[in-house]
Amino acid sequence: MNNWTQRWDDRYSNEEFAYGEEPNNYLKEQIQKLKPSAILFPAEGEGRNAIFAAKLGWNVSAFDISEEGKNKALKLAEANNVSIDYQVGELKTLDFKEEQFDVIALIYAHFPAEIKSEIHKQLDQLLRKDGIIIFEAFSKKHLEYLALNDKVGGPKDIESLFSIEEIKSDFPNYEIIELEEKEIELNEGLFHNGTGSVIRFIGRKK
Repeated sequence: MNNWTQRWDDRYSNEEFAYGEEPNNYLKEQIQKLKPSAILFPAEGEGRNAIFAAKLGWNVSAFDISEEGKNKALKLAEANNVSIDYQVGELKTLDFKEEQFDVIALIYAHFPAEIKSEIHKQLDQLLRKDGIIIFEAFSKKHLEYLALNDKVGGPKDIESLFSIEEIKSDFPNYEIIELEEKEIELNEGLFHNGTGSVIRFIGRKK
């Protein structure tokens, strides 16, 4: 896992924001339909989505394995006059509590393939009954798009990408409000630019 941490520290150590300072479009659209409460952003990187939520009045927690990501996020929070609880480390080592959150927002939270389903199950424990998952990440079909344009970003191995079946399997105890594979245009900072294929999921915990 150390190479993994190093990779993200390197990406986030530049002055410029890797994925920009604006929130992800899908997150922005979905979060504004909900009443602000307690929200968690896993793999939150430089904080663009967490800061947006905090500005809307949400009680925001976030985590990532990258200390550099946290530094950038706290700087962005300060620039926007908001505060967030941002922890660094692997999920199982952090002090979040069962049923602590009303919403969990997984936005391009591509964990290493061998642990991604396990992390989804751990996150499920942190969500209250009737809580909402907001999810957008690259689909397995995205490799075709990546082959045409590497500026669109995303993992290069199929196991780290998502399918509709995987989401159903990882979140079995959810009412599916939306679950689709979709081609979208991305324009997010330095590393998400062009046409890609994503899975989008909104689920309510039963």
